[in-house]
Amino acid sequence: MWLLKALATLLIVAACAIVLARIVFALPDVEGRVDDVALSPPADGQLANRAGCNRSGLTGVKPLGYGADAFAARILLADAAVSSIDAQYYIWHGDLTGSLLLDALHRAADRGVRVRLLLDDNGTSGLDAELAQLDAHENAEVRLYNPFNLRRLKMLSYGFDFFRLNRRMHNKSFTVDGLATIVGGRNIGDEYFGIGPTPLFVDLDILAVGKIVPEVAADFDRYWASPSVHPVGAIVEATRGDPISDRLTRWHDDPLFYEYKAILQASDIIMASLADGTLDLEWANAVLVSDDPVKGQGAVPREDLLTGQLTRAVGTIERRIDGVTPYFVPGAAGVEAFATLEAQGMEVRMLTNSLEATDVLPVHAGYAKRRKAMLASGVALYELRREATPDTPDDLGIFGSSGASLHAKTFAVDGVRIFIGSFNFDPRSVQLNTEMGLLIDSEALANGLHTAFDDEFSGIAWRVEAQHGELAWVDPAAGTVTTEEPGSSTLRNLALTVIGWLPVEWLL
Repeated sequence: MWLLKALATLLIVAACAIVLARIVFALPDVEGRVDDVALSPPADGQLANRAGCNRSGLTGVKPLGYGADAFAARILLADAAVSSIDAQYYIWHGDLTGSLLLDALHRAADRGVRVRLLLDDNGTSGLDAELAQLDAHENAEVRLYNPFNLRRLKMLSYGFDFFRLNRRMHNKSFTVDGLATIVGGRNIGDEYFGIGPTPLFVDLDILAVGKIVPEVAADFDRYWASPSVHPVGAIVEATRGDPISDRLTRWHDDPLFYEYKAILQASDIIMASLADGTLDLEWANAVLVSDDPVKGQGAVPREDLLTGQLTRAVGTIERRIDGVTPYFVPGAAGVEAFATLEAQGMEVRMLTNSLEATDVLPVHAGYAKRRKAMLASGVALYELRREATPDTPDDLGIFGSSGASLHAKTFAVDGVRIFIGSFNFDPRSVQLNTEMGLLIDSEALANGLHTAFDDEFSGIAWRVEAQHGELAWVDPAAGTVTTEEPGSSTLRNLALTVIGWLPVEWLL
């Protein structure tokens, strides 16, 4: 009896502590906040010249598979801006590329460009001073999505505000002058752009001009005005000095600092070619799919989720769907959906990270427990190898150069359309995080992805098979087979098993 009383007392004390913490560390009220909206495109400037080449009702797209191109495109767009920059990201690191892009935004504000930067607070570690400085600029404003109550030891905030903080903004877009935008899978950080010694990611963005750009701008406005979003000035203490410049100065003695200039010069994403109409763009119909930002406040009707929008936009799948996702957690419902497609004669093929390449072990556990069921239903599974080193850059097709870990989120349907965005095939993307992306009617891009699967990724991925009731990893290029999962160890196997038992799949 005394034990029950003690437990009851502890529960009451814990509940009171949580309530008290929520009161003491409550976020500022957003009432009275002024929510400005996207500016009209300017009549002059490098990007404005591109408007005369637009094709009515269509979107001009160019995939950014190479990290160097993706980085250069953002820097050069920021430097070309004359009116506005609206940037929205899940993660913004304080490393070399993050520092360079923050500096580019600050320089744009100095030129009179209006800068709006919207970041998920889960990915802003160590940048409070720099964000406060940018926000203090008369031409710039910074806002945080679902900010943490504590600025130091931020993760402790989960202890008393878990259900709110568990919902994150995973969207990624970079829109300049209302005339050009970049949407896709990349966050801001060296590993996403293939720079430096950090583990690299295979990733994919799309540069777009034309019809879709004002739709992306309007979607940014929805998030900017969301009740989940707070002005950084009310969350972060004001700072003195010039922390953005100080952070960049730290890199001046690093060879990587000068390497970025070579990257800019070597990239074929040159503003002159975009402005004079010589940039190689494909003009196509494109649809923006994006979660309602109210998702950050709690559950929303299933039909309003990005998955519902995407299902309606894709329509009926006739022959095949090939998908690429770094974090593949299909769950029981996903396995059943894939099995239904296979039973109806459709071909389903998926590429994800292998155990040796994954950067999130619990997610791999959620995938591994469903592998045999997916293979039994006819789904073809491929896993990217950690030491992927194709003979030529073209071996990865639209993904560009290879890396240590997969991060692209894309799928192609029937050789006619392709999705490129932030959405992973996992419960977190479906239910918890907000996501966005473009569904593009492009035979060239869709068939590029199909061809990568047909070629079995030219030796940079394992093909997973079920052989005699056990899993086997086949190297299609070498013809070798192993029944020991690449990257496995006794400790890792134990962790995968234990995590697989836990009721945490909805969090992955």
